[in-house]
Amino acid sequence: MSSEQLFLGLDVGRTIRCALVRGDGQILCQQRVVAEVSDPQIFIDQLIETSNKMRSKGEVAAVGVGWAGLVDYETHRLEAMPNLVDASSFNLRSEMQSALGLPVIFDNDANAAAYAEWLCGAARGYKDVFYVTMGTGIGAGIIMGGKLQRGCRGFAGEFGHFKIDLDGLECACGSAGCLETIASGPNIVRRVREQLFSDPAFSISKLAADMESTLQCERVVEAAKEEDELALSVLRETGRVLGMALASVINLLNIEIVVLGGGVMAASELLLNSIREEARKRTMSPSFDCCRIVAASLELEAGMIGAAMLARDALQNGCA
Repeated sequence: MSSEQLFLGLDVGRTIRCALVRGDGQILCQQRVVAEVSDPQIFIDQLIETSNKMRSKGEVAAVGVGWAGLVDYETHRLEAMPNLVDASSFNLRSEMQSALGLPVIFDNDANAAAYAEWLCGAARGYKDVFYVTMGTGIGAGIIMGGKLQRGCRGFAGEFGHFKIDLDGLECACGSAGCLETIASGPNIVRRVREQLFSDPAFSISKLAADMESTLQCERVVEAAKEEDELALSVLRETGRVLGMALASVINLLNIEIVVLGGGVMAASELLLNSIREEARKRTMSPSFDCCRIVAASLELEAGMIGAAMLARDALQNGCA
């Protein structure tokens, strides 16, 4: 398939990111819009409108959509979306194909990002990969033996719902004590707020001034880079929790590389050091010694590139 052939890649979460991507994974142009999360039909119309605007910039062969939730890989139906508007009663693939007049494939957003990092990012050249994306939620993509692993229906990789606290907070998935309730972007912010309220020692934190406005994870990361003790403390603890969860994955799958992406990884080395240290403590030494833990290289473009490449390969294999 020619590298000049064009594909649309959509990374769909609280923000809709859409890119026009060449067959070799190079992004030609992209845009992003804030998702409408109050009404599913408005949300679907948004996806179609965003796709149409981008496809006007070139002749597109197929569309790939990475979705922040459970996607039945065989039917392309949306089964669960804990952090998005509930569009599970709609046949979204059918609606988009009809509106766009193009083949459309759906997959989990973490699978799409993992695919991109494996083909042309930090995991290029590896056969056994565990990719984690950390943002509003936490997800993972698994590549074993050089093949994306989805499970029997496509629901594999829900790393954010590892149970790590028997008495933990209720999660958007309906369970409690999930990794996501501690290490996702919104929950990092929640823990900062709790520390500010409960510990007077942190009243001098630069983040105290942000309490009256909308405090976001990006601001916490920025404060940590400025050596704010509260931000550093919360991110170190986040890294320890993530390292503990990743140790179980490394012990279970004996993977070659863990790639960490998503908005939370703007903290990069601040998190990586804690993650590596905790994972080393809790992993069997031979398994840890043959596994690298690194930051993603494609950053927020991974989901769009991966979705486009999944569409490319589905079309090439006659599955689109």
